[in-house]
Amino acid sequence: MRHPGEVAVQRRAGVRAEDHGSSRTRPQIPEVAAEFLRNQHMIVVGAADDGGRAWATVLTGPTGFASPSDDRTIVLHAAPDAADPLHGLFARERDIGLLAIEPHTRRRMRVNGTAVQAGETLVVRTEQVYSNCPKYIQTRSPTSAPGTPGALGRGTSLSDRHRRWIAEADTFFIATRADGLGADVSHRGGNPGFVQVTGARSLAFLDYQGNSMYMTLGNLELDPAAGLLFVDWERGETLHLTGRARVEWGERRVVRFELDEYAHLADTVSAGWTAPGYHRFNPPI
Repeated sequence: MRHPGEVAVQRRAGVRAEDHGSSRTRPQIPEVAAEFLRNQHMIVVGAADDGGRAWATVLTGPTGFASPSDDRTIVLHAAPDAADPLHGLFARERDIGLLAIEPHTRRRMRVNGTAVQAGETLVVRTEQVYSNCPKYIQTRSPTSAPGTPGALGRGTSLSDRHRRWIAEADTFFIATRADGLGADVSHRGGNPGFVQVTGARSLAFLDYQGNSMYMTLGNLELDPAAGLLFVDWERGETLHLTGRARVEWGERRVVRFELDEYAHLADTVSAGWTAPGYHRFNPPI
């Protein structure tokens, strides 16, 4: 079944290819994808809470912590920590989006499906498995291991530090969802300044040309819930935003985000990553 939100966005964008989008993905995990997952130390996760608010977070672990057990099942030997906005939500099965991203090689793959927590693991049943191109990924590598995650604060209005963090970012991740069509989490990248902070509770970014599948914008066409994740690569901290996003259509697509709540966490990823190598296709700011 074609995703009606994706179809609507593709028509607005002038994409005429038939059956181009999530309907072309497959639920099976190819061996090359299984091997890629086994080599990862970081998986980005997207899901909605019981109130329908979308959140993006990140899980980390040693090589092998993401282990496909068969061609439709991935076992993540990690689960959202007590400070994490998604903590406890997988006590019952719910939609999930996964992004395995390897910044130093610019390789990434996405998995959408359902997940349930079993002890300290998440068991993911796959529905959509596919790879993405390396566009707009900045190269960087960790220089240390993550610590123990902890809460640094929650609120409904961005602090001055948060605004500077976002304004200087070259990468973020976005989680979306749509009833009956699942959850998804995707990568966005560009030169520092590609995200504009437009207020204490608002920001905007250009939607750069990608693979024309429009899985993120397709979900937003049906449900404005969005979760954004920003990483402080030097400190190992993460900023999780949940709110609503809408697309403004013109000569260039602009996505505007309105914040409902944020969570600021410490030691969620490695600290002291190497300096970024910006992608040559990043548009000028």
